[in-house]
Amino acid sequence: MTTQSAGTAIDDLVTLRDWLRYAVSRFEAAGLVYGHGATGPIDEAAFLILKILHLPIDSLDPWLDCRLTKAERHQVEKILEARISTRKPSCYLVKEAWIQGLSFYVDERVIVPRSFICELLRNSLSAVVADPADVRRALDLCTGSGCLAILAAHTFPEANIDAADISDDALAVARQNVGDYGLSERINVVASDVFMGLAGQRYDLILSNPPYVSDDAIANFPPEHRAEPVLAHAGGCDGLDIVRRILKEARQHLTPDGALIVEIGTGRELLEAEYPDLPFLWLDTENSEGEVFALPASALP
Repeated sequence: MTTQSAGTAIDDLVTLRDWLRYAVSRFEAAGLVYGHGATGPIDEAAFLILKILHLPIDSLDPWLDCRLTKAERHQVEKILEARISTRKPSCYLVKEAWIQGLSFYVDERVIVPRSFICELLRNSLSAVVADPADVRRALDLCTGSGCLAILAAHTFPEANIDAADISDDALAVARQNVGDYGLSERINVVASDVFMGLAGQRYDLILSNPPYVSDDAIANFPPEHRAEPVLAHAGGCDGLDIVRRILKEARQHLTPDGALIVEIGTGRELLEAEYPDLPFLWLDTENSEGEVFALPASALP
């Protein structure tokens, strides 16, 4: 945007409604890609505008016809232009992501959290876990920002949790989030390449949202996805390399009545063809089908 057009927008757009409409038009013209917490330009624009104005992000309507000060208009214009010019996910621009009503710190050291397992935890994984109090030890494998471990700590109040990742950068972000929620005594953030750093540990529940994107898909990523650490996406040629390692090693890290829950993206057909004897239980959510499986310890190799 030129200086003149930026100045015109700041002079002409007065209410939050004006800026929301303008943002959607600009985002559509720029061909932005979504999926990092927002499903389209309206959600994305609303999140950024509300966040930069320090307003509740779940409450847009009360503010739509409120007038913005000139200083606020400059702030809004700046964040909208940053989204367009950098093509970074909005969560990176404001250093925050929201999942299931909880806020998490994020930056470019971690993938923007958006696991379907978060939705399943809202119902205490009732299809797999009979009684949340029975989960005394849990593992969040490939924890990234630590959001799954933190949500699990809220879901399973009796559980001590290990949050494991191979990336030192990701572990630093996870520690920050764990500390922010005052859960350092219940959540142990640990460096581990899959199970390599967890020798001798056994869990009632293992959750994992591992890298599961194929090499070809990564090569064709839009800029928003290329802004995320490739390590958090890279699942090998067909996307299932890490998933195979988890399936091979998980049983020795589960209690006899324990369960494994893994998100795999769109790899269901490949996985079922490769492991025809495994009784995969597919846990669907409001927004996904056939992307998360559960297996009891007794069924694992």
